Amino acid sequence: MKAFKDFFEQIYNDLYFDFYQAIGGSIEDEAVNWSFHLSKIASVAVKILLLLFVVWVVYWFTVLIIRKSHLGKNKEGKPYKIMRLFARLLWLFSSTLAVMSQLNFEAETVRATAKAGVWSVLFYLIWYNLGYLMEKMLKNYGLNASIEQLLHNLLSVLIITLWLASILSQFGFDIVSVVAGLGIAGIAVGFAAQSTLANFIAGITILVEQSFQVGDWVNINGKEGKVVQIALRTTQILTRDNITVIFPNSTVASAEVVNLTSKSLIRFDIDVRISLETDIEQAREVILVILKDVKEINQRPAPSATVDKIGDFGVHFIVRFWVNPPHVARMPVIKENMREAIKQALDNEGILTPYPHMQLVAFRQP
Repeated sequence: MKAFKDFFEQIYNDLYFDFYQAIGGSIEDEAVNWSFHLSKIASVAVKILLLLFVVWVVYWFTVLIIRKSHLGKNKEGKPYKIMRLFARLLWLFSSTLAVMSQLNFEAETVRATAKAGVWSVLFYLIWYNLGYLMEKMLKNYGLNASIEQLLHNLLSVLIITLWLASILSQFGFDIVSVVAGLGIAGIAVGFAAQSTLANFIAGITILVEQSFQVGDWVNINGKEGKVVQIALRTTQILTRDNITVIFPNSTVASAEVVNLTSKSLIRFDIDVRISLETDIEQAREVILVILKDVKEINQRPAPSATVDKIGDFGVHFIVRFWVNPPHVARMPVIKENMREAIKQALDNEGILTPYPHMQLVAFRQP
C-alpha cells in the first residue's frame, strides 16, 4: 500500500509543480507563492477582457454603420453580406491578436500571426465570392453547369493552395522546399494511380468538348440511357429500366458515343410488311392515317411510308417519322404501339400481312 501511496503522491507533486511553472513560477523558488502568480493571472485576464470589450465595441459600431449605410437597405444583397462577413472576420482576427499580446508571445510570432490573419481574411473573401465572381466573368461565354463546376473546383483548390503557401511563408517555412517535396510526392502518387489520373484527364476533356451534356440521351458501348452525371472520374447514365450504368471517363473518351438528342429533331423508322397482292397506295394511306393520330410524332417534317424492298413473301414498307428529344426515352413503347395500331388498321381494311409459307405441288406420272 505504501508503494501505491508514494506513486500517486509523486504524480500529484509533478502535476502540482507543472501547473505552478505554467503560470510563471519557478522550481528554484524556496516556497510556492500562489497568491503572487494568481494575482498576475487575474491582472492579465482583466486586461484581456478589457481589450476584447474594446474590440467588440468597435465591431458593433462598424456593423451599425454598415446597417445605416445604403448597403443596409438590402440585407439579402451580396454587397451587404460581404461587408458583414468582412467585419466579422476582422473582429475575430483582432480578438486573437489582443489575447496573444497579453500572453507573452514573442513579437515576431504576433507579427507573423497578424500577416497570416490578413492573408486569411483576403483569401477567405475571394473563396466566399468565387461563385459570384465566376458568374459575372463567365456569363457571356455560355458554359454549361458541368464546366462551371469544374472551374469552381479547380479555382477553389488553387485558392486553398495559395492560402496555405502564404500562411506557411509568414512563419518561416521554405515554400520552395515544400513545393518540391509535394512535387516528388505527386509523381509517386501519379505512378500509383495512373488509371485514376487517366479518368480525371478524360473527364476534363469530356467537359471541355461538350460532346454530350447532362440530360442528353446517349448510346455508349451498346448501353443507351440518359446522362445523369459527368464527374471528373466517371460518367453515369440512367437506362430505360431505371438502372444506373457507370462508365470510367477513359472508356467514354475512347468509345463510340451516339448522342441521340444533340439536335432538335430525331428520326426513327419501323418496318411494315404487306402481301404481294395488296394495293401499295391503299396500304400507304392506311399507315399514314395511323401516324397522324400518334401525338408524339411531328407532322413537320411529315412522316412517310415508302417501299423499301419486295421480298419473297411480301412488300416491305419502311415507315419514317420525326420526334422531339423528350420522347426518345419512350421510343420502344411508341414503336410497339404504332406496330399494333398499324396491324389492326390493315386488318380492318382487309390488307393481309404475309408470313413465310411453302406450297407443295404434286405431279402425276403420265
